[in-house]
Amino acid sequence: MRRYLKLLGQYFVQYAKVRMAYRWDFVLSAITMAMASVFGLAFVYLMFSKVPSLAGWSFYEIVLLYGCSLIPQSLFNMLSLNLYYFSENYIVQGKFDRVLLRPVDSLFQIIFEQFRLESLGDGVIGIGLIIYCAGKLHIEAGVLDWVIFGLSAVCGAVLYISVFLILTSISFWMEDRVGVMPPVYNMMAFGRYPLDIYNAGVKFLLSWVLPFGFATFYPAANLLRPNQYRFYAGVLPLVTAVFLTIGIATWRRGVRNYSSTGS
Repeated sequence: MRRYLKLLGQYFVQYAKVRMAYRWDFVLSAITMAMASVFGLAFVYLMFSKVPSLAGWSFYEIVLLYGCSLIPQSLFNMLSLNLYYFSENYIVQGKFDRVLLRPVDSLFQIIFEQFRLESLGDGVIGIGLIIYCAGKLHIEAGVLDWVIFGLSAVCGAVLYISVFLILTSISFWMEDRVGVMPPVYNMMAFGRYPLDIYNAGVKFLLSWVLPFGFATFYPAANLLRPNQYRFYAGVLPLVTAVFLTIGIATWRRGVRNYSSTGS
């Protein structure tokens, strides 16, 4: 464990040095990602200019849900770059051979070889929105509640990684430059809003098949309506552990199935 923590620090420092060598590129990329979040927030504002509430949820409640969703998403985006492009960069181009030759766990290398540092700006925006809306909604949450919420955000990021790790592992059997990543990634946005606005089928999908609701909605909803959502927030660690176990098992089986391109 100590060795891998040391390697993680070295990976991060080295990539940060490379990224900061092109500072304006980094700044522009961070601004672009932040603007995408701002535009999403503007959509919420425009929507509430037409309706007073959404399935019983007020404007500030929706904004708080939106802010809460940005934190696990920013952590996921920081670590998921290689997962998203794994099929094209490592399988199709044969770069995975280089990974297997190193005396380090292959999954560790894939996840931590690159960091999308500019995505952390979304997390900062999310924290700002939470603080602002918590004041507007007069949320009476203690220190322990916010600590649990912080841990839930980490679980949400791990849950995102687990889902996409399962999808990434499919590349070992199906070499596809596009794959299923983009449509599933776009579905993450559905978890930003109350699952009550969807029909039963979509709600089940976002809870138990692609559990994006557990990654974002349920932990935030537990702050607003604990009597209604305490159960879902409570089983988040279990759901995360199950999907992470499936993801790692699928990855390991895929690695055993891998055959070099020979190029």
